Amino acid sequence: MSLDDFVAFSAEVTGFTEFDLLGTGQAESYLDVVTAVVGERNLADLLSAYRARVTETGDEQARAAQLTGAVLGDDRLGPIARNIIKLWYCGVWFALPDDWTARFSPAGRPGTFTASPQAYTQGLLWYAIGANPPGARAPGYASWASPPRIPELPASAIPHSLTA
Repeated sequence: MSLDDFVAFSAEVTGFTEFDLLGTGQAESYLDVVTAVVGERNLADLLSAYRARVTETGDEQARAAQLTGAVLGDDRLGPIARNIIKLWYCGVWFALPDDWTARFSPAGRPGTFTASPQAYTQGLLWYAIGANPPGARAPGYASWASPPRIPELPASAIPHSLTA
């Protein structure tokens, strides 16, 4: 299992760059979590389906359709992919659906859990909304006195899969 492949897939589904994801310091930890929960075979199949069926194209809608057809729409791979997205944004691995677990799960770690001690503070959620994680990073003296300034994202920065 390649960290590079995992990060490339993660960049595709989160809308952040590979550089941003590696900058969180969580890539190896998240790869270990996903592998431990879903098994090497399921993760390898997800990354293989992504590499084989999602092609480089300038058409975002076509690329989103390829991703949906190859991965997100698949009964086995889709729940894993959606959990990887949530893992990057929240730092939490959420329990997979019971029917998925009954059909596809190896004897991995079940349930919902925080991926690592740093996962909460490094969640993409905070970067996406331009905020500090409450209780984890001091925002600065009297920063609470003004409303937050959340920059507008250009439409091109929002992955089509999130707007459809």
